[in-house]
Amino acid sequence: MAIKVVVSGTGKMGRQVLEAVCAEPDLEPAAVLSRLAAEEYLSLPDGSGLVPFGTDPAGLFNRTRPDVVVDFTNAERTPAVAHEALEAGARLVIGTSGLSEAFLKELERECRERKLGAVVASNFALGAVVMAHLAKIAARFFDHAEIIEMHDEGKVDSPSGTAIATARKMAAGREGPFQRAPVQRETIEGARGGAVDGITVHSVRLPGLVAHQEVIFGGPGETLTIRHDSSSRESFMPGVILAIRDVMERQDAVFGLERLIGLE
Repeated sequence: MAIKVVVSGTGKMGRQVLEAVCAEPDLEPAAVLSRLAAEEYLSLPDGSGLVPFGTDPAGLFNRTRPDVVVDFTNAERTPAVAHEALEAGARLVIGTSGLSEAFLKELERECRERKLGAVVASNFALGAVVMAHLAKIAARFFDHAEIIEMHDEGKVDSPSGTAIATARKMAAGREGPFQRAPVQRETIEGARGGAVDGITVHSVRLPGLVAHQEVIFGGPGETLTIRHDSSSRESFMPGVILAIRDVMERQDAVFGLERLIGLE
């Protein structure tokens, strides 16, 4: 039996997810949720038919009874969508960035009590997950590190969720704190970037970019750079599809894809 999937969001990522779901024989697009929905039905991108299209999470979920809701919206909308999905007995795959710690703790509690799975990840590109894992390993050997993350000009939050998650993994992989070079004179405020657990993070926002990150380690007479590039949003789809299938077997919330691919 196919897994019934509701896609929440009709932005760039939402459209890409819907197309990816349509391409998988074991997944069935059940509906699309969007605050911008103006019609009752939406044509599927592969031309295979129509699906319900609505603005009200509770109404749409109760009508279509999905197995999984995939949400790529924003930090204001996601909590309401997640709550209504769990109320309807659906599992969750969430790629929204900038989510609060309070929401994530509440989601973890609610999933555990309802015995419904959720996969929440800052980045669904498998290469980005491997990059963060390698950075955590390298963190033991260097006392100085900086991160440069680059995204398109429309990305709302800075730094990215991936950069924050990577920095926290790097800090967790060490016995002591990173050393951050002190700012002696900053002629333009903010030029040295922000800091996450002693790691300086720089954010670049430009047209033409999708999602890119460099982790740079510095030591006496050497540097080590670990870089990942997503040249299109298609790079996130294998991770999303993996999460949809995996979450059907879970009864709790998982944060990051590491456990799904055997890195944790």
